[in-house]
Amino acid sequence: MTTEDATHLDEEPIVACTIRREPDGFELLIEDMEAALGDKWGDLGFAEALMFFNQPDARSLEFIAIAMDQQDEDNIAMVGEVITQARNNSIKVILIAEDVSPSALHQLLRQGADEFVPYPLPEGELAAAIERLQAPEPVYVEDAPRRAVSKGNKEGAVFVAHGLAGGVGTTTFAVNLAWELANAAKKGEDAPKVCILDFDLQFGAVGTYLDLPRREAIYELLSDTESMDDDAFNQALLDFEEKVHVLTSPTEMLPLDLITSEDVTRLIDMARSHFDFVIIDMPSTLVQWSETVLNAAHVYFALMELDMRSAQNAQRLKRALQAEDLPVEKLRYVLNRAPKSLDLNGKSRVKRLAESLDISIELQLPDGGRQIVQCCDHGQPMAMAAAKNPVRKEIQKLARSLFEVGVTDVDAEAA
Repeated sequence: MTTEDATHLDEEPIVACTIRREPDGFELLIEDMEAALGDKWGDLGFAEALMFFNQPDARSLEFIAIAMDQQDEDNIAMVGEVITQARNNSIKVILIAEDVSPSALHQLLRQGADEFVPYPLPEGELAAAIERLQAPEPVYVEDAPRRAVSKGNKEGAVFVAHGLAGGVGTTTFAVNLAWELANAAKKGEDAPKVCILDFDLQFGAVGTYLDLPRREAIYELLSDTESMDDDAFNQALLDFEEKVHVLTSPTEMLPLDLITSEDVTRLIDMARSHFDFVIIDMPSTLVQWSETVLNAAHVYFALMELDMRSAQNAQRLKRALQAEDLPVEKLRYVLNRAPKSLDLNGKSRVKRLAESLDISIELQLPDGGRQIVQCCDHGQPMAMAAAKNPVRKEIQKLARSLFEVGVTDVDAEAA
């Protein structure tokens, strides 16, 4: 359809418009629009769209589909204005993007775009986005925070893994703790539901260590947690062996401030409502929402090694938390690659380290050797590929004790 088709209507009003820079671009979008809506849609340029919104014919519009590529980033202010004007006229927005930077997408989604679909369009994805836009609004509980009533009814425990230096085995610990928790129930006991949230938006490796793909749905969820409901959250999760559900890191390397403290709170609350245990794998960098995760955690595992960098970072972290009057008592220090029991010199070094930092190292994981790297590379927990590894046995004992303690006692311990 042409611009004239959009502004000079037939008897049947149009319900949607595509908006693109060039009239002959994004051919797959045009084909999918015709398949989904027949003749009930129009086609406009960006400047024309701003004028069309003020015309009486625009009152029948239900949504617009904005198609943009890398060249449109130079004119992102106009694209943002189109989104703003559409929202002001109660018109929903689907963003179709090809080779657009994550920061530009984040900016436009924050301005009010309802759906994001990558281009070339995956089969059936545009129709699914249109269906979501046309679905009835969810029902919310009166006088309660804006959250769909379909939220789960659990109150899961939150365990956080934070590495005090690079390469200390944080993700390996988080992945294997989640797997051991999922299998901690004895015969006759209900198996707990376990979820991992990979909050390392740049270098998160939970998906790699469980051989799970990264999907565009993760970025879409993180960009608009305000409209997140049960379906959106569950669709973003991937399951490993039908026992552990994972929110992987996004496909692209994103800035850590892509999400805010409010976004993190919504994600943790949603995960807790559906799972008995929520494991969070944190980036080593402290960000604005690190405090939010610390406050939400029942136990905050700080992983370190027996070296100077870990010792210095542990001291700096402790001081930073104390300076802000944050709950430093939630920290549980985990020493990875700890000395063997017969290494008396090593044991003495561990004792001096704890005394000098005025901390208690409550869990010591031995050096698991090359088997650990092989398990990670093959995308399997140690229980599946190296069940007798001493690291696996220690994490298994920890998971069993956490499972037996239960959420109530973990809360009391953290307090």
